[in-house]
Amino acid sequence: MRLEYPKNIKIIRVPCTGKVDVMHLLRSIQKGADGVYVVGCLEGNCHYNEGNLRARERVNHVRSLLEEVGLEGDRVRMYNLSSGEGPTFAAYAREMTENILALGPNPLKKWVTRP
Repeated sequence: MRLEYPKNIKIIRVPCTGKVDVMHLLRSIQKGADGVYVVGCLEGNCHYNEGNLRARERVNHVRSLLEEVGLEGDRVRMYNLSSGEGPTFAAYAREMTENILALGPNPLKKWVTRP
C-alpha cells in the first residue's frame, strides 16, 4: 500500500519518540521549519515503557516555549497511533499541513541564512 501524504513532509525516524528532545524540536523551528509533529505509539503501548509519554511532555513544553517567544504553539504537535495505521498517519500529515498553511510561514525563516 502506497500512502499519499503531502510532499513537504520530511520524515525523520527514531527508535522511540522518547528520544526526541526539546532541542530537536526547537532547532527545527529555529532552522525554518514551518511546523514539526511527532508521531508515537499509542499511549500505554510504548515498547520502551514511557517514551511516548516523555515525548508528549516535551512537545507540550516546546508549545509553551514557542508561545512565550511570540510564535504559535500549534506549530508543534504530537499524535499517537499504532504501526498498522498507515492511512491514519497520512491523514495526520494532511491535517498538520493544513494547520501550518493556516498559520502561515515560520516568521523565523527571514532570519535563517542558508549556505
